[in-house]
Amino acid sequence: MKLLKDRILKDGKSFEGGILKVDSFINHQMDPILMKSIGVEFVRRFGHLPINKIITIEASGIAPAIMLGYLLELPVVFVKKTVPKTMNNMLTASVYSYTKDKTYDICVSTDFLTKTDQVVFIDDFLANGNASIGVYELVKKAGATMLGMGFIIEKSFQKGNERLQELNIQIESLARIKTLGDNLIEFED
Repeated sequence: MKLLKDRILKDGKSFEGGILKVDSFINHQMDPILMKSIGVEFVRRFGHLPINKIITIEASGIAPAIMLGYLLELPVVFVKKTVPKTMNNMLTASVYSYTKDKTYDICVSTDFLTKTDQVVFIDDFLANGNASIGVYELVKKAGATMLGMGFIIEKSFQKGNERLQELNIQIESLARIKTLGDNLIEFED
């Protein structure tokens, strides 16, 4: 997606250790026009599937998931990163966060994810795939079907895509980055 790649090159900040900051337009301050274009591209890639819900994980996946849900006129389910006291009938999975260097439980209510659901998971980044695998586990526990996963940005130099390919579902990344360094961003062709 050329528009996204151009924006990453213009406003993204890259650092040693494979860090990419896109907080000025994706995950702290958001560009709604870019987010709409991202939603349109996800419709192009997933619109042919028999999806009845979009699923995402708090917090940076919410905006692109909402855009996709809006365009497809489907509900969006948020997987929570903390277990709320008010949630009943929940399923949980453990996820290791590389950026926070800790394991935490994610959860979803079975009131909103059921065995009749066919979902696509949308998130901002794919790196090691830990959050994605955790959400996949929740979908399976609910008896629902995961039809695909979509990511705004993939760090293809990490193992996430390789791990997700084993799930035999459609995986789509709008911008695949092969190299990140101090002021260096290189995309896959």
